[in-house]
Amino acid sequence: MKGKNVSESETVLSSVMMPTDANHYGSVHGGTILKLVDEAAFVAATKHACKNVLLASMDQIVFDHPVNIGDLLTIKARLCYVGKTSMEVEVEILTERLKKGTVLNVGSAFLTMVAVNEERKSVSVPRLILKTSGEKLKSKQAFNRRKRRLSK
Repeated sequence: MKGKNVSESETVLSSVMMPTDANHYGSVHGGTILKLVDEAAFVAATKHACKNVLLASMDQIVFDHPVNIGDLLTIKARLCYVGKTSMEVEVEILTERLKKGTVLNVGSAFLTMVAVNEERKSVSVPRLILKTSGEKLKSKQAFNRRKRRLSK
């Protein structure tokens, strides 16, 4: 199975936040953001594996800034580690205050996605080709996170 570069599966999802996405204070629901985080990770992992994928785990997200009605919410997803059947996807959450032109880093998360066949049995995925020192460092950090998760 041929390997793939990190850049081949990078994904960016953007959406203007509407009143239906928010609470009565005008702040976007955390669940709305988490749904988009899951979708971005799903797209990146599916592009890499070219197979069905399922969410296995998500680490914590701390929301450093609120996302408001009228903001452009952008979710960036990229693979940082690939095992035999699982992939760790790093997701960056940004909000852009369109009328002010400011972009704020809302938070980030790491999601583990697993490739599965039609019977939902895990299947192998292509290896991840790491080209830059930054990609290699993120992959090493992801491997260590994976070891910690599996040791519990």
